[in-house]
Amino acid sequence: MKHKRGFNPLERMAAHRKAMVRNMMTSLFNKERIKTTKAKALEVRRFAEKLITRAKVDSVHNRRIVSGRLYNEGVVAKLFTDIGPRMKDRNGGYTRIIKLGQRYGDAAEIVILELVDYKLESEKKKTEAEAKKKKGEKNVQSA
Repeated sequence: MKHKRGFNPLERMAAHRKAMVRNMMTSLFNKERIKTTKAKALEVRRFAEKLITRAKVDSVHNRRIVSGRLYNEGVVAKLFTDIGPRMKDRNGGYTRIIKLGQRYGDAAEIVILELVDYKLESEKKKTEAEAKKKKGEKNVQSA
């Protein structure tokens, strides 16, 4: 029975599990969307949400705590300058899990773990084009 189990060990030793979670969090913050198994996504989400909450307040103390979890300084900088301010008005629930189905080889459930405000490249291009169009209209009106 699964009573009083605090986390999913994912059938790995502690050092391997910590390294895997660190690598997956680094990829998540860098790319803002990763594809993985459901069990791994649920475990990574626990830690990623806590780091995003820390990144909402940019202080030396919070940067040092996050740097202790993530070893890539570029990702730490992105977390504090880009992701943290975007999530400022949210009280939690910074990530989303989208189910894709089962993997062919071992029938493991595959999911996409992404940040809530993630936009596809085509949506980004559309919004950028609309912004340029509106900016052009403002310039024409002011002239």
